[in-house]
Amino acid sequence: MYSPDRFKPGYKVWLEWDGTVFGDGLFKLLKLIHEMGSISAAAREMNMSYRAAWGRIKTAQKRWQIELVVTQVGGEQGGGATLTPPALELIKRYSSFRQQVDGVIEELFKESFALK
Repeated sequence: MYSPDRFKPGYKVWLEWDGTVFGDGLFKLLKLIHEMGSISAAAREMNMSYRAAWGRIKTAQKRWQIELVVTQVGGEQGGGATLTPPALELIKRYSSFRQQVDGVIEELFKESFALK
């Protein structure tokens, strides 16, 4: 039986820039790199290979002509990765944008499927 209270909206949002997509996947990867200080740790958290993660970052950097991640080679302290200021600004703005989109979609959903 049709029951609108069992529905919930599903959707995908992304930004396109010179043929390269910035969406939830790259957003999550960059955010995890920022939190964990490591591409390999972020990739593991996402069940992704280091090579795939670094490839996505390199592709975006090349196409957008923006450095997103700076890496440090190992040593006594070990290697690591940090986000550049443009990358930090991108994840900050995308996070805000997604929260706003989520809110608008939730409101539209409630209006469209309200029980009467």
